[in-house]
Amino acid sequence: MKTHHLIIGLLLLFVISLSSCDFSATLVKATGVPYEIVVVMDKANWEQEAGAAVKGELQSPIPGLPQIEPAFKITYVTPDQFNGLLTYVKNILLVNVNNTRFTKTSVSYERDRWAQGQVVATLNTPDGESLAEFMDANQNSLTGFFTGIEMKRTGALLEKTYSTTVMDNAKNLFDVMLNAPTDMVYNRIDKDFFWASNNAISGRTDMIIYSFPYRDADTFTQEYLVAKRDSVLKANLPGAFPNSYMTTETRGLTYTPITVRGKYCGVLRGLWKMVGDMMGGPFVSHFRLDEEYRRVVVVEGFVYAPEVDKRNYIRRIEAALYTLRLPGEFDQPAVESAASSSVEKVNE
Repeated sequence: MKTHHLIIGLLLLFVISLSSCDFSATLVKATGVPYEIVVVMDKANWEQEAGAAVKGELQSPIPGLPQIEPAFKITYVTPDQFNGLLTYVKNILLVNVNNTRFTKTSVSYERDRWAQGQVVATLNTPDGESLAEFMDANQNSLTGFFTGIEMKRTGALLEKTYSTTVMDNAKNLFDVMLNAPTDMVYNRIDKDFFWASNNAISGRTDMIIYSFPYRDADTFTQEYLVAKRDSVLKANLPGAFPNSYMTTETRGLTYTPITVRGKYCGVLRGLWKMVGDMMGGPFVSHFRLDEEYRRVVVVEGFVYAPEVDKRNYIRRIEAALYTLRLPGEFDQPAVESAASSSVEKVNE
């Protein structure tokens, strides 16, 4: 009995000693909701040019949405308020303005500083003017970095739990792999076309997969891909009314080349609408060249949520697009380093 009490006592001492160690914070899982960030900065600078530069960057409008929505929701605190549970938040930005310590603006980041799964970025700058110039020269660097981090977090979840309906059909119909959210269970199969949806009453998200033959480099132009998208969707996604169908809204449309798994990927982003109906919303498409089959494989996510903000819905489904693996890539993890570390680049 005494031995039993001794063991319990030693275990309690061990737990207490762990709680007093510096590395104990890394045992805590990071908290917070996606696309929210805690900004730590002294009040005087927050209310002047430096704070305006930070807010302008983090609250810049997300492209491709029907209404203005900020890239991130900001929780602002002063350094003396930054303690306790706030130190466990997933995304943290520390801003230090000091003209005696710093001669230029720089940015760095570290992972798991106070909690597991956390990313902390630090901005050091001599004054507000320097910070404003830095932000102007490196537009969307911070938002791009933290957005990439959030997408990788979503991708990591999709790697563990995903829709087997989408995965199985992607393999059987297109010989590709795709990790879609688990609620993507409603589906329809047509020739060279697959559609899946969560069919939600609020916050509906859909995904499609299709392919077409690759001919030449002109295939990867905005004009060609929009025309191809419109022809495929008109044939495969009819609306609820006669002669209604999905098409691409021309306003606000962007086409951006990126690198995914070391290869070219065209990203088409904008708004979709139903001809002959009032429905519409944002979409994101990834166009990738499958060299083995000499074809272009397209994966797309789109959202219909007229009653709510769409930021988190479209970004969740966009994260799934990065999990696409073409033939020859099946042995790669679903999540790769496509969520680029733009913060690392701006200091070069």
